[in-house]
Amino acid sequence: MAQSSGGHGHTSSSAVHSGPHHHGPVEDALSYLDQVKLQFGNQPQVYNDFLDIMKEFKSQSIDTPGVISRVSQLFKGHPDLIMGFNTFLPPGYKIEVQTNDLVNHQTQTAAPTSTSPALTPTSQPNPSIPSYASPRSPSVQSHTPISSSTAGSTPLQNNQPVEFNHAINYVNKIKNRFQGQPEVYKSFLEILHTYQKEQRNAKEAGGNYTPTLTEQQVYAQVAQLFKNQEDLLSEFGQFLPDANSSLVGFDQSVRKALRSSEAYDNFLRCLVIFNQEVISRAELVQLVLPFLGKFPELFTWFKNFLGYRECAHIESFPKERATEGIAMEIDYASCKRLGSSYRALPKSFQQPRCTGRTPLCKEVLNDTWVSFPSWSEDSTFVSSKKTQYEEHIYRCEDERFELDVVLETNLATIRVLEAVQKRISRMSAEEQAKFRLDNTIGGSSEVIHRKAIQRIYGDKAPDIIDGLKTNPAVSVPIVLKRLKNKEEEWREAQRGFNKIWREQNEKYYLKSLDHQGINFKQNDGKVFRSKMLLNEIETLYDERQEQASEDNAAPPSGPHITLMYEDSQILEDAAALIIHHVKRQSSIHKDDKYKIKQIIYHFIPDMLFARRGELSDVEEEEEEETEPDEDGTKKHNGTTSTKSKLLFSHTAATQQKLSNCDDAYNLFYVNNNWYIFLRLHQILCSRLLRIYAQGEKQIEEDAREREWEKNVLGLKREKNDSPAIQLRLKEPMDIDVEDYYSVFLEMVRNLLDGNMETSQYEDQLREMFTIHAYIAFTMDKLIQSIVRQLQHIVSDEICVQVTDLYLGEYANKATGGSLSTQASRGSAESAYQRKAEQLMSDENCFKLLFQKSKGTVQLAMELLDTEEENSDGPVDTEVDMLSLNMFDSICTKFKKDLSFLKIKQCAIFFLRNLRRIRKCQRGQEMQMREAKETAKKPSEGGEDSKMECMFKLNSYKMVYVFKSEDYMYRRTAQLRAHQSHQRVSTRLHQRFQAWLDRWRKEHVTSDMAAATCKWLMGEGREGLLPCRTVCEPKILHFQNINKYKVTYSTTL
Repeated sequence: MAQSSGGHGHTSSSAVHSGPHHHGPVEDALSYLDQVKLQFGNQPQVYNDFLDIMKEFKSQSIDTPGVISRVSQLFKGHPDLIMGFNTFLPPGYKIEVQTNDLVNHQTQTAAPTSTSPALTPTSQPNPSIPSYASPRSPSVQSHTPISSSTAGSTPLQNNQPVEFNHAINYVNKIKNRFQGQPEVYKSFLEILHTYQKEQRNAKEAGGNYTPTLTEQQVYAQVAQLFKNQEDLLSEFGQFLPDANSSLVGFDQSVRKALRSSEAYDNFLRCLVIFNQEVISRAELVQLVLPFLGKFPELFTWFKNFLGYRECAHIESFPKERATEGIAMEIDYASCKRLGSSYRALPKSFQQPRCTGRTPLCKEVLNDTWVSFPSWSEDSTFVSSKKTQYEEHIYRCEDERFELDVVLETNLATIRVLEAVQKRISRMSAEEQAKFRLDNTIGGSSEVIHRKAIQRIYGDKAPDIIDGLKTNPAVSVPIVLKRLKNKEEEWREAQRGFNKIWREQNEKYYLKSLDHQGINFKQNDGKVFRSKMLLNEIETLYDERQEQASEDNAAPPSGPHITLMYEDSQILEDAAALIIHHVKRQSSIHKDDKYKIKQIIYHFIPDMLFARRGELSDVEEEEEEETEPDEDGTKKHNGTTSTKSKLLFSHTAATQQKLSNCDDAYNLFYVNNNWYIFLRLHQILCSRLLRIYAQGEKQIEEDAREREWEKNVLGLKREKNDSPAIQLRLKEPMDIDVEDYYSVFLEMVRNLLDGNMETSQYEDQLREMFTIHAYIAFTMDKLIQSIVRQLQHIVSDEICVQVTDLYLGEYANKATGGSLSTQASRGSAESAYQRKAEQLMSDENCFKLLFQKSKGTVQLAMELLDTEEENSDGPVDTEVDMLSLNMFDSICTKFKKDLSFLKIKQCAIFFLRNLRRIRKCQRGQEMQMREAKETAKKPSEGGEDSKMECMFKLNSYKMVYVFKSEDYMYRRTAQLRAHQSHQRVSTRLHQRFQAWLDRWRKEHVTSDMAAATCKWLMGEGREGLLPCRTVCEPKILHFQNINKYKVTYSTTL
């Protein structure tokens, strides 16, 4: 090993350090790697072996002479690469190549002994060494010769490893860290190459060229690139000593300039939120201006370090933010709209550069509209989440996809290795021994086959892959056999999984499509509740009354709810389902069942101008209810005959005439139970009609599709040849599409009888009516609610009286007729209304108007105002009491006189007087009842005593007793006040807000409003106690208010 004078070595090292422009080992390493790749482009194995040598040296598996020997052997015949490696050798070592012949001869004979190429301590600069010598190599201080062993151990003992190896490992670390983001690694290389080019140009110009990219700017760009990667950034700083020293100096200068530790901490917080991408570069400059504005040199250095360019107009900020990948500061609310989700960029916005666009790209790609989200506070739209059944389908697809990827990857590797094996089989033994594979293992991808082997061999995969590359003749058959065994094993597992997935798809396919069924079942139960139905019309009534009181006008008359009966044929299906369930209710008496049948088969069709149903089992019931007499004749058990049981027999003829008339109407005054029943009955008919219409639609679609396939494709499709069935997404059905509706009615009967499970019922409905079946999921609950109301109608006293009143007024022609003759029945209908209101004095009274028009029937429902007639006012005068007593005595005497006649008793007083007397009678009874209840309660001090008064004897003045009180209220006042509380509060608030807005518009300027707001929030008030104001939105009396809470600081 040749030696050189220490003086020369010292001078060379000093010369390198004294250069005005230099670049770090990262750039040198990348440049050297580029030369290696370029030189051995057709031999990638040489490049990989070179990296392996560097890794072994870092792990101290080989020493420096070993590295030199192996690199010289690897780069045999390429003296420029061998001499270029001098740049990265530790101080005291250098490779010299005399001539090409000498290199070849010395490498072949003496490379293992590290004697050729020549290894010498650093001496004078060699003109053949590339110009990118390392600036970080420390100068040799000792002038004594250095032995090879000492030279090999010194760098490691002094903690000075080969910088090239350090740079290579750092680059590999970046590549692995951003494996999923190749653009980051590419950008990092571009930054370093740009910096290297700038430094090379500056060196070649000899001081006449000033590089535009400084180390500080390189560090800033890399810092922006490595967001939240502190370890990479700190390690990168080791390769930029100037940048590190500048940053340390800047940090110390800022700390010294700000003096206050609190101000310095706030300055660092600004840098932290910038690194977290909360603010942009321009916003960071604005934030640090209060800290560094007084120090121009520091502020200028900081802006240069950030790469910040002064902008003449604020319009440049969006461009800068766009380059950083952060949302732009654009007021999208003021931009042009496209629907509710998109906004147009302003014309002043400068589009970022985009290369490689074709005319077609410019024509079809969007550069104007941006997505603008609407938050829940701004929109009433409710996003639909996946149901549990959709999640099952998605999970099956994910699992199927993952398994397919594994199988296809494994199969692709098998094909590649089979091709390699065939190739090897055609080689001789010597060729097989020399044959090697690259990283693609004979294929076209480095990743696919590597993953397939790693999936099978796990941690041993690197050794297997190394064996495939170095000795494919031995390794390929073994690995190929293992891959094929796994292929068979996984294919068998796939067949088992396919069976499971098919079962899950068949089970959840239709349920996953039904996105309304789950929510519908949860919410539909509330619709059937009596309270909900009553609240709906009462709310409409109160709103109308409130509007009339605001307008100081009489409440308008007219229906509150209007319902439609569109198909009279559906009434028969609804009646059949209702009666089917009524027959099977053991809790309903037989007579009540018969009355229900008459209501369903006779009364409801009469009201809806439809054909009456047949009481098919009347005779059977009569035979069951009769028994033979002594003389052989049959006698009915009841007290009335069959004819007397028919409630609506005398209305049949007239209703039949009205059903043939196009402008007929029926009038019916009802109570709560009748109202609820008719509401539920209309819901049942409308849902049955929807199911029937959907069935008809599917029949038409099926016929149209069959016709098209027959005429166009020449095919005749069977009923179970639909795509969903062929794909095994659902099971074939034995029901023709023409029978769907009739089968549905039978399913409802089975569900009501308990012969069918709810889940089975819903699944079969989905198979028949697809996503439209959800409307029939709660059909059984609806019919059960209807039957409960019918039971009340035939058993409750008031309901029976309502029906009897209708039949009585029917004889007076007060219950409807032709619209053309309605005027002639006005007085009779008014009398019918008064009687109904009197009958239903203790509950709601509804006016129902059934009107026929163009084949449909419209049902108008109106809640009547009976407050005046139902007033709870006290008896006014003694005349009323006298009239009451006279009424009682006369009635008693008259009843006694007429008792022997046994004739039907009729009213003998005017109805208006009778209503007044009865009202007084109820009031008297209520007063007596309250007096008794009060007397029973024990007195507890003076708290429950009523108002008392005393008289002074000397002056006869009346004085009220302290803590005694009394109060009066109407029974309905509290209920009505509770119902109208929200509307009254809202109206008063709106009235006051309108007055306040007018006054503020006239007397308050915008500056005054802004100043008041700042004062309220504690902003911009110097000299006052520092505080923090917090706004807490709340709801008070149904109104949104802001509650402000002020917290004062303890320090000034």
